[in-house]
Amino acid sequence: MMDAFRIDGGTPLTGELRVHGSKNAALPMLALALLTDQPLVLNDVPALADIENMLKLLAELGCVSSRDVAGGLTLHTTDASESHARYEIVRTMRASICTLGPLLAARGRARVSLPGGCAIGERPVDLHLTGLRALGAHIELDAGDIVATAPRGGLVGSTVFLGGAFGSTVLGTANVMSAATLARGTTVIESAACEPEIVDVARALTAMGAKIEGAGSPRVTIHGVESLSGATHTVMPDRIEAGTLMIAGAITRGNITLSNCPLDALMAATDRLQAAGVSVEQVGNDDPWRARCTVSMKAGKDRPDPIQITTQPHPGFPTDLQAQFMSLACLARGNSVVTEKIFPERFLHAAELSRMGAQIARQAGTAVISGVDRLIGARVMASDLRASAGLVLAGLAAEGTTVVNRVYHLDRGYESLETRLASVGARIERVKGE
Repeated sequence: MMDAFRIDGGTPLTGELRVHGSKNAALPMLALALLTDQPLVLNDVPALADIENMLKLLAELGCVSSRDVAGGLTLHTTDASESHARYEIVRTMRASICTLGPLLAARGRARVSLPGGCAIGERPVDLHLTGLRALGAHIELDAGDIVATAPRGGLVGSTVFLGGAFGSTVLGTANVMSAATLARGTTVIESAACEPEIVDVARALTAMGAKIEGAGSPRVTIHGVESLSGATHTVMPDRIEAGTLMIAGAITRGNITLSNCPLDALMAATDRLQAAGVSVEQVGNDDPWRARCTVSMKAGKDRPDPIQITTQPHPGFPTDLQAQFMSLACLARGNSVVTEKIFPERFLHAAELSRMGAQIARQAGTAVISGVDRLIGARVMASDLRASAGLVLAGLAAEGTTVVNRVYHLDRGYESLETRLASVGARIERVKGE
């Protein structure tokens, strides 16, 4: 039987939580260990199912890993003979595609199964392959695997355009940027992803000896070097976890404090929270990438105000917070509009929220949410990682008991979520589900 969360809603959350390290930065960062034969030490890597699966994959590729008592994760590639990322592991998570660039650059060859992941719409890897071909790689598909071979003498720097139908590609940018660090000459990535996670991956690469300019902008320039060394790097805080916890405080009309919160990377989300009547206040003068802040409904507000949201590539509103904000909008005093521009089919949570009394009308990539006075607890089914989080948030605010089934999706991106929410007052427990 699969695990589920049982939530008795209606309790305001009060207390303090620390935001964990970023899953979306850590996953491509783990693959960087394939670029060197020296140890890479990463601090604040969250303990998640996706992280464990990536470590299993790296182990098959000759990279051993260990955690120390302080939480540091050491990765050391000791055997460079294997270059096949097998389907059995790759199918569990899309981020495994991030081994493609490092394998190709460091070993001259790579065979990586086409990846799996969440059921949130089509996400082809064409842009990854376009970028690596621009660096001189020969690429073909064989029995569901991507087979890539570097030219004699290694990859060669080039100009690469990575724009796609739904904007830039985060993992594609990480893949090409990683490969280009060991290419001969200079590589320019145009229409690069601007997400903070890309900035953090570039910081880790720079600590290893890479020469990278412009990370976080649409044009990233990489000057190839002969080799990379080991390094120590602390992973940035997880902005999606932070946004989820902010909404947990707001939707329950609670008052929570977050530490290690990447406010500087969350401006689009905090802007929409402010528009909804939620107060997000930084406490002290900490680094805005690792800030301390309080979250609560503004004085006199018993329900959120309606909001309009359109997901966009960073610095626009993140698609990974769309489901969570939709849950908040379900209780707004008026009509909210959510438009999904990144993954137009990413609305599987809408039907489950409707089971809890939400009023949601969907047309193509847009959903109109008519706010209701209350949500009612119900049995609901998680369909993907962020939809799961949205349903948990709805359950925290609903009257009665909510059971969220298939929370293995949640375990891919949130470390011990039920324990952490319980520590600030949520009545939530992990049980055996359907």
